[in-house]
Amino acid sequence: MEQGQGGPAGGETPIGDAFEATLVGAPAPASAPAPGAESPAPRAESPAPMATLPTPVPPAQAAPPAPAGPASTRRRFITYLLGFSVVSSLALIAAPVVAFLVPPKESSTGGGGKVTAGTTADIPPGTGKVVAMGSKPVIVVNTDQGVKAFSAICTHLGCIVAYDDQNSVIACPCHAGKFNPQTGAVISGPPPAPLPPVNVSVESDTIYLVASA
Repeated sequence: MEQGQGGPAGGETPIGDAFEATLVGAPAPASAPAPGAESPAPRAESPAPMATLPTPVPPAQAAPPAPAGPASTRRRFITYLLGFSVVSSLALIAAPVVAFLVPPKESSTGGGGKVTAGTTADIPPGTGKVVAMGSKPVIVVNTDQGVKAFSAICTHLGCIVAYDDQNSVIACPCHAGKFNPQTGAVISGPPPAPLPPVNVSVESDTIYLVASA
């Protein structure tokens, strides 16, 4: 049997095929793995990184107000009492000053410096009022012994007094001096002398202050 030179039939060899493929630019045929060799494992592709979203922050909640306890109630009550005391003291000081700044009309029917202080309806029993007699303040009080009038200048430091209808006394708001509304005498406090009296008369329910001769 005749066999041609150069190998298998057709005169082609694997080496020649690979060489020819290299010349023409074709890919070389993959060589078969050697017998008994393990085939390489396929390469695992790494997954694309996922975008991380920011974690939402819940809004802050205000703490519920603490329930009012006994201590809070006592503080409010004390604050109320202090405010009421301040307002009462200011009213006691302002009332006679305002009354003094609004002088009464001078009587046109009488002589001798007679000044109209008001009527018994303006100053009913158990009340008092500071009026101006010229440039001097005078306190007029309607007591159970009749209408009385005194100088409204405290004999302690010269503050203007007022009538305290709750305690039925003439009171000085500056240093808590108290005077008798019927006589002007000192009841308590630092005043060293009673209030000087002022002549007063009542004619047809009209109260007049009469200057001393």
